[in-house]
Amino acid sequence: MIAPARLAAYDVLRAVNAGRADLPGALAQVRVRLPDERDRALTGEIATGTLRWQRSFDAIIEAFARRPVSKLDPEVLDILRMTAFQLIHLDRIPASAAVNDAVALTGKVGKRSASGLVNAILRRISRERDRLPLPRKPKKVAGTFPGKVPATFSENVSISASREEALLYLEHTLSHPRWLVARWLERYGLDAAERWAIFDNTPAPLTLRANTLRISRDGLAERLATFKVDTEPTRFAPHGLTVRHGNPLSTPLADEGLFFVQDESSQLVVELVAAASGERILDGCASPGGKTTALAAAMGNRGVIVATDLRGRRVELLAHTVATLGATCARIVQADASAVLPFREPFDAVLLDAPCSGLGTLRRDPDIRWRRSEDELKDFAGTQITMLDRVSDVVGRGGRIIYATCSSEPDENEGVVAEFLTSHPEFVQAPERIPQSLTRFITADGHFRTLPFRDELEAFFAAILVKTKDFR
Repeated sequence: MIAPARLAAYDVLRAVNAGRADLPGALAQVRVRLPDERDRALTGEIATGTLRWQRSFDAIIEAFARRPVSKLDPEVLDILRMTAFQLIHLDRIPASAAVNDAVALTGKVGKRSASGLVNAILRRISRERDRLPLPRKPKKVAGTFPGKVPATFSENVSISASREEALLYLEHTLSHPRWLVARWLERYGLDAAERWAIFDNTPAPLTLRANTLRISRDGLAERLATFKVDTEPTRFAPHGLTVRHGNPLSTPLADEGLFFVQDESSQLVVELVAAASGERILDGCASPGGKTTALAAAMGNRGVIVATDLRGRRVELLAHTVATLGATCARIVQADASAVLPFREPFDAVLLDAPCSGLGTLRRDPDIRWRRSEDELKDFAGTQITMLDRVSDVVGRGGRIIYATCSSEPDENEGVVAEFLTSHPEFVQAPERIPQSLTRFITADGHFRTLPFRDELEAFFAAILVKTKDFR
C-alpha cells in the first residue's frame, strides 16, 4: 500500500505542474482527505521541497536517464522528482520504502512500462547521493558585471567565473529559472545571487504580527509560551514574532484575533504608511486583510480605512479578517483598483500593494519560480501603472501613495514608479517620509527595498509618492 502522504504529494505536484492550481490551493484540496496531521505535514514537506529543488532533480534525472526530461511522461517525471527529494533531503525516510512506493505509484497512474526506468534511476540516486552530477560553484576569476548593489552591501560587484558557468550553477545546482538568476547575476554578482538562491531554498519560518488592538508583542509571546509555542521578536518589524518551536495555529489563541500570520517584509511595508489617528486611508488591494488590520492598529481604530478588493471570495476573506481582529474603523468595499474608483472624498493616504509576479517570495512560494516567465513582467507592470493612475485620482493634496510589491524585479518596481512620475507631475517621490527605523532599506534612488542576500528577508519593494498639486 502506497503511503497516503506520497499519494497526496503526487496529486499536489500534478495539479501545480499541469497548471490546474497553485501550491497553496493544491495542498488545501488534498489535506481534507488526510485525517492524520502527520500525513498532512509530510505531504506539504514533500510537495514544497520537490518544487523548491525541481530544476536540480531534472538535471540529475537527465544525467541518469540519458534523455531530456521533456521526453518523459509528466506523471513519471513528477514521481521521480518527489522521490528524489525524499532520497536526497529527508534522511528519516528509508530509501527502500520511498523507491518501492515510487514504483507502485508508477503502475497506479497507468505508466507501468516505465517502472523499470523509475526503479533504476532512483536506486542510482540513492547510491550516488553524495556525488550527484550537478555543477559546482565556479572559482576562476573572469571579470566584473555592470550591476551595482546598494552601498549597504558592497560597492564592487564581481563574479568568480564565466557567465555560463555561473548560470549553470545557479540554475541547476541551486534550482532557479535561468532567466531570473541571469538578472540577479547582472545586478548583484555571483556571491549575492548565490546567497539569494540559498535563501529561497531554505524553508521559511512562521512569522506572526501581534494585533496591538488587543495585545502587545511581549504579551502575545507570553500567552503563546503557555501553550509551549516558543517565539522570538522579529529583527526589524516592531510588532512581529518569529516562531521557533510549536504551532500557534493549533492553540485557542488562533481564534481570539490576537495575531495574524504575516511575513516580516510585509509588516515593514505597513510601517511606511505611518498611519496616524484620524486619517482617512485607502487600502487598494486589501485581501486577506493583514495590512488593513495593521493600519487599524497603528491608528488605534480612530479614523477611517476603506479596504477594497475585487473578487468575491477575497472580499469575504478580508471581511473575516477585519472582524476577527477587531478593526472597527475599516469599511470594506468590493471595487476594482484598475478601474475608476467610486470615492468622492479624498484620502490622506493610499496603500497600493499591487498584484505582481510574486518573485520576491520564492522562499515561501516555490512554485512561483516555475509558473512565471520573463515575458509576464511587462503585463504586470501595465496593470500596476493603471492602478497607480486610478488611485492617484482619490488622493488629496499633500496626501501620499505607498506603492508596494513583493517582486524582486525593477520592471515592476523602479520602472513603474518612474513611468508614473513622468505622467503625473503633481506627484513627487518622498524618501524622507520613510521612517527612521527603516533607513537601512533605502536605496540610492530613494526607494524601500529588502534584499534576501543582505537582510535575510523576502524581496519587497516600496516607494512613497506625495501629491503636491490638485491637478496634472
